[in-house]
This record gives sequence, C-alpha cells and structure tokens, in this order.
Amino acid sequence: MPTHSTRLHPALSACPDRVVPMTGRVRTGHCVAALACAAALFLAGCDKEKGVPPPSTPVVQVIEAVQRDVPVYMEWVGAMDGNINAAIRPQVTGYLVKQNYREGDLVKKGQLLFEIDPRTFQAAVDEATGIRAQKVARLETTTANLARVKPLAEKNAVSQKDLDDATGAYQSAKAELEAADANLKTARLNLGFTQITSPITGIAGIAKAQLGDLLSPSGGELTTVSAVDPIKVYFNISEQEYLKIATAASSAGKTAQDVPLDLILVDGSIYGHKGKVSVLNRQVDVATGTFKVASLFPNPNNLLRPGQFGRIRATMKTVKGALLVPQRAVTEMQGKFLLAVVGADNKVDIRPVVVGERIGSDWLIAQGLKPGEKVIAEGTQKVRPGMTVEAKPFVAAAPAAGAPGKAASAPAAPAAKE
Repeated sequence: MPTHSTRLHPALSACPDRVVPMTGRVRTGHCVAALACAAALFLAGCDKEKGVPPPSTPVVQVIEAVQRDVPVYMEWVGAMDGNINAAIRPQVTGYLVKQNYREGDLVKKGQLLFEIDPRTFQAAVDEATGIRAQKVARLETTTANLARVKPLAEKNAVSQKDLDDATGAYQSAKAELEAADANLKTARLNLGFTQITSPITGIAGIAKAQLGDLLSPSGGELTTVSAVDPIKVYFNISEQEYLKIATAASSAGKTAQDVPLDLILVDGSIYGHKGKVSVLNRQVDVATGTFKVASLFPNPNNLLRPGQFGRIRATMKTVKGALLVPQRAVTEMQGKFLLAVVGADNKVDIRPVVVGERIGSDWLIAQGLKPGEKVIAEGTQKVRPGMTVEAKPFVAAAPAAGAPGKAASAPAAPAAKE
C-alpha cells in the first residue's frame, strides 16, 4: 500500500482547520472552502501592505453667475428680394442685334439694354408717313372746295347737293387724316420698341436671349432689373409671435411696424443698417399658420442681392440685472429645473430654480440663484447633494465657424416649485 504525503498546499497553510492531504483524490467541498480562505487571506495581506485608496474627489467645471442687462430677441429666417423687380420683355417681333449693358451691373432708368433689328419698323414708319402726306393733301383739296361751294350755295348759285357733297368730302378727308396720324403713331411706337430700355434704376440680371434670336412678345423675358436700395426681406411669423410683438409695441405706444429690426447675414455678422417692417400681410396663411412680413433695409452699396438669406432679429425687451448660466448647466427633471451650485466649502447644493428666456447659449435664471454663486457647467452627472468637489473654471467650446453671436429667444419654460 503506497503511503500518501501529508504536504499542504502553500496557499492553504494559513487554514489549519481545513487541512487537505495532497492525495490523488481531492474532496471538492474542502477544496473550495480552502481556496476561498486562501484568497481572503491573500487579499487581506495586500490590504495591510498597500491600504485601500480613499474615493477620489470629482473634478467639475464651474461658472460664476454674472448679473447684467440682457436684451431679449425674437428671430426669423428671411429671404431677400428686390424692392421692385422689373421683367424686361420685348414688345415687338424681330431679331436681337445688340446688347448694350454688362450683366450684373447697375443700370439707370431709361438706359438702353437691347436693340431689335429696326429696318422693318422703319419701313413701316416711312410708309405711314407717305400715307399721311396723301391724306393731308386730300384734306387741303376738300377744304378749298368746301370754301368755294359754300358761298355759292348761300346765293343759290349751286344746288344743295353740291354743298352736301363738298361737306361730306371734307369730313371724310379729315377722318382719313386722323386715321393716318394714328397709324403713323403706331409705327413710330413699334420702331421705338426696338430700343429696349430699363424702366427703373437697379441691378440688371443675366440676359436670357442671345444675339440673333428671334424675339416676340410671347417669347418670355429678356432679363430682370431689380431695385435693391432699399432691399426687401420677407419672413414669416406665427400668430403667437405676432400677438407678442403687437402687444409689446402697443404697451410702448407704438405699432408693430415701429419695432427696429437687425439683419444677421449668413457669415454671422450683423448688417450695419437697421430695418423696419414695411408690409404685414392682411391674413394668416391657413397652410402654415403664419403671417408673411416684408421688411426694408437700406442698401446704399448694393451689398445685398435678391435671393440671399439672413436672419431677422427684433429686440423685444431688455431684462435689467438678469442672471445667466449656460444651458448645459440646467437640468430638467419631471417639469422642474435644477442647478448644481458649489459653495465656498466646495460642497454641492442641488436646488430648484425658475428659468426665463433662452439667450443664445445661456439661460436666464429668474429665481433660485444669487449673483456671484458658482454653478456647475460641466460634470453635473458626477455629483450628489452634499458631495465635496474640486472646482475648476468652465471653458466653453469654441463656436462653429460662421455661427451667430446670439440666437433667438425661446418662450419661457414652466416654473419649478420651490
């Protein structure tokens, strides 16, 4: 009978009550318990040697609530158009022989833009002139004849029929001359229509016809001339926004047309001239539920052109001594709005607040916050009430290229209960 060694596994030497001989057969229950005991003793030894590190203090970014006067805006997307857009069309049929302007340039009222081959129309004028000369000669003849017959008829030297014939011939010649004058005037007008001029002062667009094209009044427009100083900007406002603007203007003794407007261009810059409301459509568009509004902005250098887009901004009011915090610092939970405030002892206080309008990337705090208090803007998900934190100044991300400095305000959010 072979003898079995009674050596203990080194990891089990600390558990004398669970000695298991190192034989070919191992008792499963004893082995598991012994291994658990060994692991516990091993970890305990490590704890004694190294020690358990205390929980780390969360690092958060805070921003100080600053009190200042803040304007509250409303904004809409606007599309620019000419104040007057004149579609240039041919009024007679003929071949285009000349273009007298440079596309995209400023043209003056009455400036020649296009020329149609005038030869056919000049011939019509010459023909009408000759016909008129014939009618003038006939009128002169009938006038002289009437002047000779009339005294003779008074002396009964000629019959009444002769007088009537002379009178009828005179009236017929006079009517024919009037018709000839009208035909000559029409021929001259048609000849003048071969010289196509601009009816307004404005920017002339790209020509839609080429030299040699056969033009006709039904063939479409040749180009468009737009008066762009002032330039018109169209935008749509909702019924609620209209009522808000009208109410605010009425309380100030003004009308909605008196509210000054700013134009923010696509590069984020604010246009240097203020605008005003020119036209408020008479009714709401039933398809969109909005009013169409036209505003006018001075454009002395023709910088703005039809087809451009921008944002129309109206200053509704100025909130005195407003407290602003980044929107990311405000947490909404079940209709309540919360802020995490770090006190002088670096402990966190989670408190409800009443919010107002959104101003750009910030949120106006109406109640629940005092000037100078530090609000957590980054790291709110890591804190709990009463927790001690390590506070560092908040560093805002750089705005995207071309982003405007301020965005439109939003309607006031529901107030949280204290």
